Amino acid sequence: MSWWLPVSIFLAETCVVSSSTLRSIFVARGLKKYAVLLGMIESTIWLFAIGQVVSNLSHLPCSIAYALGFTCGSFLGMTIEEKLAIGTQVVRIITAKDPDALIDKLTAADFGVTCVEGDGIAGPVNVIFTIVKRHQMKEVDKLLRQFDPHVFYTVEDVRSSRRGVFRERHDKGTSERVPFRVKMERERVEL
Repeated sequence: MSWWLPVSIFLAETCVVSSSTLRSIFVARGLKKYAVLLGMIESTIWLFAIGQVVSNLSHLPCSIAYALGFTCGSFLGMTIEEKLAIGTQVVRIITAKDPDALIDKLTAADFGVTCVEGDGIAGPVNVIFTIVKRHQMKEVDKLLRQFDPHVFYTVEDVRSSRRGVFRERHDKGTSERVPFRVKMERERVEL
């Protein structure tokens, strides 16, 4: 047995598992075309990798290469997904502080904001919601920490959203900005 066989098994299994990780994420996000394409690539490479491992069960380096490829593929798939930052998230901020400064900062950064009053364990609170693209989360986190370094917030993935206030986007091939939202004035209503 030559050295190239364990190396090729390692590389194949790394590709299989990273593809599988991304495919699962695409399925969860409703990106069917990408999920199907990755599924086909994943299964084709997997057949090669598992075939080589089964054919060479008596060679320990092939089994080790398969296990290492699985481990590296998991890490690589998660890293790629993190860099792609596909999807939308809802950020739920709960604060006992006056929310006006935070709402103004988020609005100035072109994030849509919804604020409701609530009752927390220690008294009245404000719950602020905003929906952002995943790649914008660092910016939102920075704004939240400027508002209150100890602010409590949660982040959840959104499978789909429709309408609302979103940042402006750039059309491909042009430099002009296209409105992707409706500018709304904030108004406080007392009940």
